[in-house]
Amino acid sequence: MDGFKEMLLLLVGSSLVSNVVLSQFLGLCPFLGVSRKIKTAAGMGTAVIFVITLASFVAGVLYKLILVPLNITYLQTIVFILVIAALVQFVEMFLKKMIPSLYQALGVYLPLITTNCAVLGVAVSNVQKNYGVLKGVVNGFGTAVGFTIAIVILAGIREKMEYTEVPGPFKGMPIVLLTAGLMAIAFWGFSGLL
Repeated sequence: MDGFKEMLLLLVGSSLVSNVVLSQFLGLCPFLGVSRKIKTAAGMGTAVIFVITLASFVAGVLYKLILVPLNITYLQTIVFILVIAALVQFVEMFLKKMIPSLYQALGVYLPLITTNCAVLGVAVSNVQKNYGVLKGVVNGFGTAVGFTIAIVILAGIREKMEYTEVPGPFKGMPIVLLTAGLMAIAFWGFSGLL
């Protein structure tokens, strides 16, 4: 039971308390660029959940079974980037074949998951915190869910702001950045949760 409780706390902590976008400020490019519509934001969030969770698993296995025994842990960043790039290519091919409308809507931001610092940050964080493979996957899944929560909330707010009169200097990205800042303050309230 203690293991389950620990994993649940890790899941809640990585998704809400240490939200990758609103607390650590990683992954801001897709967060700001793909958050115009809820449907697109949810699609990006789903892709990120898949990539981060699978990348956490594969990177954890490669690190524990290959890099550590061969004493080549200094190659971790290169290996993690290669794993992430391969997974993103898989997601891109899947979406292009199965959901072309979402593929078109995500546009350039889909291949940018490869260079999304949040994805690499989770893999490196798992190694730095000495998480095992299972703990790393739970941390990766929680982080990706937190990213999805943040991007979908921002997309919902941005859809509502289209029908709101915004003062001239705040139109466009300034109001989005202000909204993201207010969301970060709101998510800071979760810090007392754990």
